[in-house]
Amino acid sequence: MEVEELKDLTVDKEVDARGTACPGPLLEAKRSIPSVPMGGVMMVLSSDESTNNDLPLWAKKVGHDYLGTIEDAGFWRIFVRRGK
Repeated sequence: MEVEELKDLTVDKEVDARGTACPGPLLEAKRSIPSVPMGGVMMVLSSDESTNNDLPLWAKKVGHDYLGTIEDAGFWRIFVRRGK
């Protein structure tokens, strides 16, 4: 998705994992995804650059859709749609 499309998404769950190092953001995402409705969107805020690789790989592996990432000042917003 394009950045503008990501910015316009309705987010069902925001997970603020800024300030935690790997694997913290991924663990927070795993812990939070059950509270997102099926087809809903979770946004993970992370200041750990490795999350940009880890989260899309995890999403694909477990059946969710990685939608994209927005780089912000000192952190990233990573969007995942719950698949199952």
